[in-house]
Amino acid sequence: MSLFTGTDLPLAIVESCSMYHKGNLLSDYDGWWQNHESKYLNYEIEKQEFENFKFKNGFNKGDILFVVGANPEKLKIGDTIIFNTNQKNPIIHRIIDIREENNERIFSTIGDNNNGQLSFEKNIQSEQLVGKAVFKIAPYVGWIKLIFYDWNKPSSERGMCE
Repeated sequence: MSLFTGTDLPLAIVESCSMYHKGNLLSDYDGWWQNHESKYLNYEIEKQEFENFKFKNGFNKGDILFVVGANPEKLKIGDTIIFNTNQKNPIIHRIIDIREENNERIFSTIGDNNNGQLSFEKNIQSEQLVGKAVFKIAPYVGWIKLIFYDWNKPSSERGMCE
């Protein structure tokens, strides 16, 4: 499958609530946007633009995503990428800025449910990219695996997203 998708991680399980939108499957997009509008306006992303983003309703913890290799030249603001950093597992967040430095594209991301950017997502380089989320294969099915690891997380990070 890795050969076909162009990534070593063709299936990814969402392990945190950083991309969660309250009521995700039947999400109240307008209500979610009201709570997060100022965060995105800081990056000059308006509601009409966000509405056209893939995964505009975010993810639930336990969702399984289909991932393909990410060509840095084809990525755009709003895409949801998977990247490596100094964390245990790769991070799945939305691109909010792209800039050029020394003929290389540098990406900045944010979790839809996070209050702001984390330090490790301000300067994501091409070699950190694992892939791009293309579609959600199976909502919540990843809990079959997560249930064995979730108990080991801090209590504030355990369980379903709220």
